[in-house]
Amino acid sequence: MTLKDQITEDMKTAMRAKEADRLLTIRLLLAAIKQREVDERITLDDAAIVGVVDKLIKQRKDSIAAFQSAGRDDLVAKESAELAVLEKYLPARLSAEQVQAAVNALVAELGAAGPGDMGKVMGAAKARFAGTADMGVVSAAVKSALNK
Repeated sequence: MTLKDQITEDMKTAMRAKEADRLLTIRLLLAAIKQREVDERITLDDAAIVGVVDKLIKQRKDSIAAFQSAGRDDLVAKESAELAVLEKYLPARLSAEQVQAAVNALVAELGAAGPGDMGKVMGAAKARFAGTADMGVVSAAVKSALNK
């Protein structure tokens, strides 16, 4: 079963269970997937869908930080609930230690040295870690590896 099929089945389950908040989040995800498919005139595979989920998760995290600074606990709770639903569709993430080890290997593989090679390493890292690691953690690992 593809990830898109799983999301569609979860939407049907949420409808039957009358879970309005979960249903709203799943519909939002399906709409984002459909929008990208229409815009690019393609059918998204699981890796591309994980990218869409990652984007929505990043938006939720940014919103949570903004709402917390504004003292809007009601909106923080809503965004946190949406974040929990979206995270279910991500594959298992690499730990920070695993990311650091893989980035060190990548830096050695590319022969990168110094902060000037940050763009080259991040380009390769984005391709390699797409969907399996938080890109913020990857960026910090690359900076650390290049500043040694």
